[in-house]
Amino acid sequence: MRSLTALALVLTAAPALAAPPKVMTDIPAVHALTAAVMGELGTPDILLDKGADPHHFQLRPSQARALSEADLVLWIGPRMTPWLERAIAGVGLSGESVALLDLPGTFRRDFGDTGGHDHDHDHAHDHGHGHDHAHEAADTHDHTGLDPHAWLDPENGRVWTRAIAARLAALDPDNAAAYAANAEATLAMIDAAEAETRSLLAPVGDAPIMVFHDAYGYFADHFGITVAGSIALGDAASPGAGRLADLRGQLREGGIACIFPEAQHDPAHVTAIVEGTDTRIGGLLDPSGSTMEFGPDLYPALLTGLARTIADCVAGAGG
Repeated sequence: MRSLTALALVLTAAPALAAPPKVMTDIPAVHALTAAVMGELGTPDILLDKGADPHHFQLRPSQARALSEADLVLWIGPRMTPWLERAIAGVGLSGESVALLDLPGTFRRDFGDTGGHDHDHDHAHDHGHGHDHAHEAADTHDHTGLDPHAWLDPENGRVWTRAIAARLAALDPDNAAAYAANAEATLAMIDAAEAETRSLLAPVGDAPIMVFHDAYGYFADHFGITVAGSIALGDAASPGAGRLADLRGQLREGGIACIFPEAQHDPAHVTAIVEGTDTRIGGLLDPSGSTMEFGPDLYPALLTGLARTIADCVAGAGG
């Protein structure tokens, strides 16, 4: 994968007449897309600490001050980061807040939806449920209703890249051409990452896998992989003894090629249910990119990294 610098992002030849906007983001994937579009014009801030759980986070006073001073806040939305919704209201944000999950053109799915989707259709249909449930159960993370992990569909990455460039250009018109050019280079990177991800996953076929929590629906739908289940029923839920016993029975019945631990979750649960089964334990999955190097290269690396980790395990399971 070539880096963003290798793709030679087009930048302004002359300094802007005014300072670029102060931009705040919530999770690494949003930060990466924003950093790529801003290029050398500026560096967005990110609220989430490296390794932190995006669903549960508490701002430090210094972060709250930085948030209050932002010209633009780009975030997934309250279904993903409810703590940020409360913070935006609490700091009296004077700048603009954009919940990417609410943007027109974003493909949205509900937890429990199965099967792929056709990106030639209207992405904003929200499966007929209406998008009011973006705020539904924002603090429970019980994995019903709207699935907020939408960045794992690269088509949404493209939609958001264009939207980020447009918002930045509106705030900083002197650099509009640079944002547009950087966005085009970012789109090319997403295209390359999507092609590489498909290539990596091709040998996986329909081999069923199990994940720690239900965060991979967009990825599975888009790339055609089979996620047979998850250990945890929700982001805040720790699986009880009864559920672990049920999962162990499912694995003993066979057919699950691999099970994957996940960043921010106890790997002991994975080890416990695999014992006495033929299911292989795969590498650590990190759907939000929280343990990766933050920066403009993170988004494509996130997609290809998930694919490589899944493919490596399934290949070993078939050996």
